[in-house]
Amino acid sequence: MSRGEELVTVYRAKGEAEAQIIRGLLESHGIPCLLKSHAAPSVHAFAVDGMGEVKVMVRKSMADEAGELVQGEDYA
Repeated sequence: MSRGEELVTVYRAKGEAEAQIIRGLLESHGIPCLLKSHAAPSVHAFAVDGMGEVKVMVRKSMADEAGELVQGEDYA
């Protein structure tokens, strides 16, 4: 990931496993991404009131393409 370009959230996964699936989808299409969570996966294996939420973030310049890919899948 380049340090110069802003990152935006394109998907909010309910947990680490779901986020890894989305990451794989994006990276298989050449879109690098970053997963960001406020809790350790081992502590919150599932989401309770958003506590296990994992943000999938990409470069702003790739956000439209990433959003289209994610919306085209039945993960939400």
